[in-house]
Amino acid sequence: MAEALKGRCLCGACSFEVDTTGGAHICHCSMCRHWSGGMFIAVQIDGDARFADGAPVGVYQSSDWGERLFCRECGSSLIWRTQDGEHQHVSVQCFDDPAQFALESEIFIDEKPASYALEGQRPTMTGAEVMAMFAGEDKG
Repeated sequence: MAEALKGRCLCGACSFEVDTTGGAHICHCSMCRHWSGGMFIAVQIDGDARFADGAPVGVYQSSDWGERLFCRECGSSLIWRTQDGEHQHVSVQCFDDPAQFALESEIFIDEKPASYALEGQRPTMTGAEVMAMFAGEDKG
């Protein structure tokens, strides 16, 4: 069951509400690390984020199938999504209490820098496994 939560960027210009589903997932891919300044910790959302009227949301197409939403005022990383909108993940850092989301999985584990480690065990996937998963989905 989805839970509605309010989030925002650093400056508050991009305030929004989303329906979340479950815990947090971590991406260690080089694109997410460059975009977010570290590992990207996000929670999947149902449907689209509902941004406040006039929110200065920017969209950057980062690959043939993915794009990243950010605040055009302060530059905060907000949402990673597939271009078809089928998969959307909002940064847990947009919420007042990011600790409310238990860490459930890590992807692109083969790109994780050796300079950090996380406590606990959780399912992991390599970049090749993630790409194979997306390639195997029925896009029709």
